[in-house]
Amino acid sequence: MTTKSRPQARRSRATITDVARQARVSPATVSRVLNASAPVSEAAARAVRTAASRLDFRPNLLGRSLRARRSANIGVVLPTLSHPVFAECLQGLEAAARACDLALMVATTGYDSAQENAAVELLLRHRVDGLVLTVADAARSKVLDKLDAERMPYVLAYNQLAVRRAQGRPTVSVDNRAAARQMVEHLIGLGHRRIAMVAGSFRESDRARLRHRGYGDALAAARLVPLPPAELPFMADDARLALQDLLGRREPPTALFCSSDQLALRVMRDLALLGHPVPARISVAGFDGVQLGTLTTPSLTTVVQPSTQIAACALDLLRGLLAGEPVQAPALLHHRLRLGESTSAPMAAASVHRRAARTAGR
Repeated sequence: MTTKSRPQARRSRATITDVARQARVSPATVSRVLNASAPVSEAAARAVRTAASRLDFRPNLLGRSLRARRSANIGVVLPTLSHPVFAECLQGLEAAARACDLALMVATTGYDSAQENAAVELLLRHRVDGLVLTVADAARSKVLDKLDAERMPYVLAYNQLAVRRAQGRPTVSVDNRAAARQMVEHLIGLGHRRIAMVAGSFRESDRARLRHRGYGDALAAARLVPLPPAELPFMADDARLALQDLLGRREPPTALFCSSDQLALRVMRDLALLGHPVPARISVAGFDGVQLGTLTTPSLTTVVQPSTQIAACALDLLRGLLAGEPVQAPALLHHRLRLGESTSAPMAAASVHRRAARTAGR
């Protein structure tokens, strides 16, 4: 007769007392080392870390957070994760949070300001310690008004506030207006005189509005006339109707400045479908600097904003607020232009039109 072997008993998880016994120190010393709450000798710290590693000891973060009256959770509110720039930001936040034993709870709003309140309410119910957010309109946000009233620490990522409106609202971004102006100045430098902007919803993005102002600044300085913008829903999959309207004008633009890289890549695809190759007939530039733009044919000319640095800086500022530090002035990080193959001098477009006209006359 065979007997069934009894299942092995699950190995009990090591405790702080086990670590202290193996390291030959007191449990209080183990706590000081693992929580960095008080100085101990280097020899004792080394012994504790070695023992903790051998025993596969995992600190009780829940117990620690209860004692500190904190959850060690940070709420993150972003418009979407389908946009590469926000995915890159989240990746940067996750790396920075992991380095300091913080966990992230993420909510998205679909570029809908009405959803921002629901997302923040959900995170507040889960007792997050603070928030990193990108909102539709930081200057007129009811969500931020609520967080201010409840004294909930938060930092804005990508939103950019005027100095007079930034009191008490820490932000990390690039100078959207200046960066957009620099990109449009580049297009003007290539020889373009009819430049149109393709943007996401101005109502749902203060970044798009600032970039449009930068577009206008560049044209005004060059004494050029701004063209009416083509405004698209952020989640739209097809830009062809808007592009047909732009290209059907008596004097169509020779260059398009898009308010985001995701929009620029969609525009490049739809221009090709409409028989307008980029940049032979029309140049396209974007804003964000996502890596996907380097993999397309043609590669995308764009404004690069340092999303990983924005994320790390935002989390660092939030940790300072949680530690009781005063609110910092808005942080403006450096941007740069990444010149790709999607822009060229407008003479290329003119030659294509001349060849098309000759072909049609035969």
